[in-house]
Formats: sequence, C-alpha cells, structure tokens
Amino acid sequence: MDLIKYFDELEPIGMVLIGLVLFIIPEPATSTLGIGLMALGGAWWFYEWNR
Repeated sequence: MDLIKYFDELEPIGMVLIGLVLFIIPEPATSTLGIGLMALGGAWWFYEWNR
C-alpha cells in the first residue's frame, strides 16, 4: 500500500474538516466561511480524485 499516492487527498479533506468545525461554531460569519470551505474542499477533493 503506497501512502504517497494519497498525499494529495489530505489537503482537501483537511479543508473540509476545518470548514465543518467553523460551521458548528454558532456565529453567522464562521458558519458562512465554514460552508464555503466545505464546498471548496469538496470540489478540490473530487478534482484530485479524478486525476
């Protein structure tokens, strides 16, 4: 099992997790930023997945 080929998927997953934490914090600004980070991280993850 080569872990190096999965290294590109760590950054988008980290961005999604940070967005999830910001979404859970009950303030409108952090929730909006969290949703944006989750959407961007998800799109980036699918981009890396298809490469």
